[in-house]
Amino acid sequence: MSKIIKRLQPEVIKRTAARCRERGIVLPTFAQLRNPELIPPAIKRKLKGVGLWDVNPVNLFRITWKNDAKTGLYGGVNYVEIPHAISGVTARVIGLVGKYFPTGAHKVGAAFGCLVPRLVSGEFDPEKHKAAWPSTGNYCRGGAFDCAVLGCTSIAILPQGMSRERFAWLKEIGAEIIATPGCESNVKEIYDKCWELKRDPTNVIFNQFEEFGNPIWHYNVTGPAIDEVFQELSGPGLSPVRSDSKARGTQETHRRDACATTLRAAAFVSATGSAGTIAAGDYLKQQHPALKIVATEALQCPTLLMNGFGDHRIEGIGDKHIPWVHNVRNTDAVAAVDDEDCMRILRLFNEPAGRKHLVRLGVKEKELELLPLLGISGICNLLAAIKTAKYFELTARDVIFTVFTDSTELYGSRVEELKRKRGAYRAQDAIADFAGPLAHQGVDCFKELTFPERKAVHNLKYYTWVEQQGKTSEELNAQWNPDYWCELFEDEVAYFDKLIIGFNAQVELPC
Repeated sequence: MSKIIKRLQPEVIKRTAARCRERGIVLPTFAQLRNPELIPPAIKRKLKGVGLWDVNPVNLFRITWKNDAKTGLYGGVNYVEIPHAISGVTARVIGLVGKYFPTGAHKVGAAFGCLVPRLVSGEFDPEKHKAAWPSTGNYCRGGAFDCAVLGCTSIAILPQGMSRERFAWLKEIGAEIIATPGCESNVKEIYDKCWELKRDPTNVIFNQFEEFGNPIWHYNVTGPAIDEVFQELSGPGLSPVRSDSKARGTQETHRRDACATTLRAAAFVSATGSAGTIAAGDYLKQQHPALKIVATEALQCPTLLMNGFGDHRIEGIGDKHIPWVHNVRNTDAVAAVDDEDCMRILRLFNEPAGRKHLVRLGVKEKELELLPLLGISGICNLLAAIKTAKYFELTARDVIFTVFTDSTELYGSRVEELKRKRGAYRAQDAIADFAGPLAHQGVDCFKELTFPERKAVHNLKYYTWVEQQGKTSEELNAQWNPDYWCELFEDEVAYFDKLIIGFNAQVELPC
């Protein structure tokens, strides 16, 4: 029995399938988004003539980390390795790239994971329901995109202080927009607006902070993508070693050599936000038990670090509470990053004087061209990865994985604001910004969590979710059991795909 889909509504499913047939909509399975090789050739042929951001049903099959921007089809996982000349650490720092998703951010995957299971079960009826997307930016963009493809109404709820690019795009795609008071960390104001909208039964709230489809998508798509990159970096692997006693000396030598040369998946670093992306770490820890999961947040709002609160400028990571969908027990450490460091690095990576300084420090032109792939939260993840490498004293054998959720393309207005407030970016600014936020990024505001500390963070969920949002203390206690998450992440996705396949059969469109 599904914990998420409470009951199937055959009549709604039938109507929705007919609607999709009229609009030429076929839905991808989670398995296909994880492995695009499973996508039918007919779909791939359609993709060749469709732009990445086009509101076209076939673009649902591009909600994957493997889009090839050159061919319009698929390739390997999109990722960037940060050069040592920038990171300053010997460990390898690698981030998956979110820019090559429809909408330019990976949150469209989380939105898909929340919407589609309810669509194919009949719980969401696009003929009568509106889909409300509470967000701090990219999630409501993803939800609005999915709704535009399906031809249903979307309501984007986000703080009024978010970047101008977010609001302009949402207006262009036809979403209803509700701007709530405050900035990035004012999540409670978003929740209050959701309670208002719930009074109208035509509004269905897809709250990424409590919808398990969000982490399920990342566990089953983002996690395997990262592990695929690790396997690629590791090469074909070592030959088996004989175990007979005569070969024991050779075997021990071989093991010593292997320990000196093989890579280790050392850590996965992710800003918590809605706690969707960090679920990729749960998958990785299944494959690499020694891997550390490091949750990142803004120093100006250190909720996990010290039960703190406040406003900050790292758009897209949300704060002041612990998301319902966060498996806190699996989180090994917390890194708090100063938002001022992120803004300074934003300029360093994107201003001419900053780029010239990086070249002088040994950054290659090809590496320089990739730096705009990091938006503000991506820069935050990079700085947290540097903290992680220094705290755990990681070496050249160690690989730290993270996610560059979106690109500078979505923050052009922020760069212009910094120019107006602080003036032209000069060579001495670049020298200072590299020396401070990068070269001297330290292990301050980094906490390795003990078992009781994880339980304390987990218990913080009570005040938001049980007292304010209608959850039960019984389920909160159940979440402390690792089996709770294993069943959600691994069993539910199989059920989702079964429903999607059955729904597509009712649509009756050739693939």
